[in-house]
Amino acid sequence: MVLLSELELSVAEQLSMLNELVDGQSRERLFKTTLSRDFVTIITGIRRCGKSTLMRQLMRQFPSDKIAFFNFEDPRVFGFDVHDFAKFDTLFEGKEVFFFDEIQNVENWELYVRKLHDQKKTVCITGSNASLLSKELGTRLTGRHLQVELFPFSFSEFSDLLGKEKTQETFDEFLKYGGLPAYVQTQNVQYLQQLFRDILYRDIIVRYRIRNAHTVEALALYLMSNVGKLYSLNTLKKTFEIGSANSVSDYLHYFEDSYLLFSLPKFSWSLKSVSINQKKIYTIDSGFAQANSLSFTKDKGRLLENQAFIHLKNQGKELYYFKEKGECDFVVKEGEKVTELIQVCYELTTDNLKREMNGLLEALHFFELQKGTIVTLKQNDFFVQEGKEIQVISGDKWFSK
Repeated sequence: MVLLSELELSVAEQLSMLNELVDGQSRERLFKTTLSRDFVTIITGIRRCGKSTLMRQLMRQFPSDKIAFFNFEDPRVFGFDVHDFAKFDTLFEGKEVFFFDEIQNVENWELYVRKLHDQKKTVCITGSNASLLSKELGTRLTGRHLQVELFPFSFSEFSDLLGKEKTQETFDEFLKYGGLPAYVQTQNVQYLQQLFRDILYRDIIVRYRIRNAHTVEALALYLMSNVGKLYSLNTLKKTFEIGSANSVSDYLHYFEDSYLLFSLPKFSWSLKSVSINQKKIYTIDSGFAQANSLSFTKDKGRLLENQAFIHLKNQGKELYYFKEKGECDFVVKEGEKVTELIQVCYELTTDNLKREMNGLLEALHFFELQKGTIVTLKQNDFFVQEGKEIQVISGDKWFSK
């Protein structure tokens, strides 16, 4: 519980600090996000990906005297609980648009958000845990909330931030540094290492009261070091001596909910097969992966593949991998139909050309598609094989789409 006087001081100082901050780099997501009284808008994403900046940019669309703002990570209001929301009625009297940052820190926060929604207020909240936010709002505001996922900078946003053309040289930098805003600007590796620890301990270990913290940390680092590779729950259970495969599954869900890691299922028309087949693992950002793993020193191909996964995920694509005799990295599904097949290869050579082509061709025949894509670091080319068209496109061009 927090005193009204302390809360009033915090609100005033937060607003003063907010007004002093610059709006920052415009996000592509800004132009796709519309706030209204009809839906509560939830902005989710990994810590430090720019959610608060996007919120500030959205705030500029409304008269300042109608806006209420509060950041629940303010240490001065430690102990804020659901009963303290009633004090906002006094502090925010006459406000019409409410912005709450990292609101999931308060248990039962959705009760107050529901109250504001019922009063026809416009509400926008941010949080670093996708499942926690959607699950809790789902119980109180079923069908009346919209989720906006924010990822690290895209290649276009990265280029705009640095004021550079979208050239091959700029793309090389993007692959090296990734898209987490503060790291792009400072290139301080310790920042990303601390960010990993903050996410792991604050958003996962403390939140879910996990006792074997060292095991969970080792598991996260192992998976981050093996992006683009297959995993099974039983293998991870044995490797890390975890009690059950269900516990491993829970940890993976926690990683994904906090945007630390993502699992990519194997494509199958059978939902049961999708759930039991081995999955591939990816992480949120290439710079983040390199700062917390030594496995990418030479294997730049997996780094490119990881960034391609995030690029597609950022576009809201439903993704799978394909594997029969050969393998295709990404299957894009829209509704009931597969619409796109993408292979990622750092560099096509005489040694790997046949393998990369065969995996893509097999998938093209399987899904009865005419065209496929191979994304490389620098190469551009075009092939017609077995009646199928295959475009080879360099990273700077494909990531600019």
